Amino acid sequence: MPPPQKIRLQKADKTLILLYPDAEFELPAEYLRVYSPSAEVRGHGAGEGNLVAGKLHVGIERVAAAGRYALQIFFDDGHDSGIYTWAYLRELCETREQKWQAYLERLENAGQGRDPDESPVKLIG
Repeated sequence: MPPPQKIRLQKADKTLILLYPDAEFELPAEYLRVYSPSAEVRGHGAGEGNLVAGKLHVGIERVAAAGRYALQIFFDDGHDSGIYTWAYLRELCETREQKWQAYLERLENAGQGRDPDESPVKLIG
């Protein structure tokens, strides 16, 4: 899979824009963070990996080439161990809606949320 022709980090919008010859994609930092290819997120075996919650406000500090095959993303929560191959980035672009819905369903089923400042516990008075 060839790399994007251009990669543009928009820190203020917390998005990464990838420009390919056939399409342009905008990926939110939160989406990239919760689908990080790192062992911390993916786990060490088969399956869905570890659910990452509370990343609504996460941003991207910077991005760097990882050889000629991938991109390393440095998030402002300190996470930087995911190496996003060009093929994986394109997959994230093309399957964004499906992956995002699956993530939201996993959060709901686990009783967790996107906002780290919001408690999933409901207080009854």
